[in-house]
Amino acid sequence: MGGSSTVHDGGSSRNCEVELHSVGRFQHAQPRHTLRLYDEHAAYARHRLQHGNGVSVRPKAICDMASSEEKTRRRWYDWFHPDDSPEERKLIIKLDLLIVIYAFIVYWVKYMDQANISECGSHLTVHAYNSHNPDNAYVSGLSEDLGFDGNELVHLQTIYNLGAVLGQLPFALLFPKVRMNWVIPGLDLGWGLFTLLQYRAQGYSELMAYRFLVGLFESAFFPGVHYVFGSWYRGDEISRRGGVFYVGLTLGTLTAGLLQGAASEHLDGVNGLAGWRWMFIINSIITLPLGLVGFWLWPGTPDKVKSPFLSEEEVALARKRLQRVRHEQETPLTWATVRRVFTSWKLYLLIVWDVFFWSGCLNASSGGYLLWIKSLKRYSTDKVNNLGTTSPAIGIFYVLFICFGADLGLGRAGAITLAHTWNLIGLIILIVWNVPETAKWFAFNTTYSSVAMSSVLYGWANDILRGDVNERSFTLIAMNSIAQSTTAWTPLLVFKTVEAPRFKKGYSFTAATSACLILTTWVVWYLHRKEERQLKAVQAEEYLHVREISGEEDLQKDGATKGVGTTVAAV
Repeated sequence: MGGSSTVHDGGSSRNCEVELHSVGRFQHAQPRHTLRLYDEHAAYARHRLQHGNGVSVRPKAICDMASSEEKTRRRWYDWFHPDDSPEERKLIIKLDLLIVIYAFIVYWVKYMDQANISECGSHLTVHAYNSHNPDNAYVSGLSEDLGFDGNELVHLQTIYNLGAVLGQLPFALLFPKVRMNWVIPGLDLGWGLFTLLQYRAQGYSELMAYRFLVGLFESAFFPGVHYVFGSWYRGDEISRRGGVFYVGLTLGTLTAGLLQGAASEHLDGVNGLAGWRWMFIINSIITLPLGLVGFWLWPGTPDKVKSPFLSEEEVALARKRLQRVRHEQETPLTWATVRRVFTSWKLYLLIVWDVFFWSGCLNASSGGYLLWIKSLKRYSTDKVNNLGTTSPAIGIFYVLFICFGADLGLGRAGAITLAHTWNLIGLIILIVWNVPETAKWFAFNTTYSSVAMSSVLYGWANDILRGDVNERSFTLIAMNSIAQSTTAWTPLLVFKTVEAPRFKKGYSFTAATSACLILTTWVVWYLHRKEERQLKAVQAEEYLHVREISGEEDLQKDGATKGVGTTVAAV
């Protein structure tokens, strides 16, 4: 039962003539039938027809039989997918402006606050370290004002992490149920308020309370933003957007040091307030208006959207383009969902994967770079702070290169591997330690490669979990909260202040977990690839169904259908 047939791919404007030889399960089909496919599965259908169990195909004319993976390859500077329509491109630009830019600015300010306490904290750490070196003693304004002796930094970081972990838990199942255009700006207002109150802290316990509450309100922001990214963008689009968003972290860390220095120089003593107190006031002045603007600007998610900038047609288009890749916006929460979440490899492996990531980038938050520069005893305090900005500044390049590369060439597994291979090179140098000074400068400036792939990891997790919105919400929160909770105690064991600036235990631990991250990444790649192939096979079975056609005229008419999809007529 063989013969000639024509494949018309209206979605990609391709015509391909092939010769079919029906075997296997198709041998009982009617003499005339049509296999109709939706255009997004056309390439895979052709692949199935060539290599599947039902039909063998040999080319009869020259045609493009590229697989879907080959079709998605594009130049590194192509912001859009080649198959995106003009309407989709206009929508994507609008979403980038509304979602990505706002998230980037808020994250920038968030890390100005977090790096601000870290700047004060790193001064505390430097002070504790230098207490063993009386010739180079350093006393920070915060430690003098509040009577700290250097150990309080770890406590402040721990109480912040505790608030951040506990604050995430309620959102594990709430993200699909609440309006994200209220949640994200509301969290912003909350941490802006308690950031402001830190300026009036008069002692250790009061500042600890404020740091807990800041952590509580900042807790769900990062997974919440990635949840929103996963609600609007396809899997091949998230990494770049996440990269732009994540630059806010490195830029916040960079500018916090510069603003802290400016506040200390120009505002110290103004109205009786120390420079570090003014820094909290400045942060809150920037944060609070952003929270208010967010209620009007941030669109939420497609299923609960509220934005004056998006029309109903654009929201419908956004939903449609995600549905084409089986991305579910609304799924019921049932016991079957709960059972699937807790019996799937996804929850457990993604949590372990994220734990390795958080532990594999502890070198970025240890303060080792500043402590080492200070230990050289050749730079002033201002010079130390300025030199310390080189690592996060180079980190901006790392983030953009890795995140753009993940979408446009390296692949997600390749991008994560490259980032942490580079991180491992720096860590090995720091473990050895007895190397030329130039090697240490190089090693410390590889530090931010460890966090550069954060958005690749979370974007990939979004893609893996796209089939069920409740599973996606729960797993993203579980990943982030459990992984972050481990950083509340591991620094106490491996990054002890008395071991600064070498931190041999810390760098060895970080290197080991970084290597584990690379290995786990390829396990995730294998399982996800296997699942995607199974999903494509199911989709092909769904769409490669036989429809009986009576009469040659109907067959010819159906074969001439334009712009509908791919039609394979076997005669």
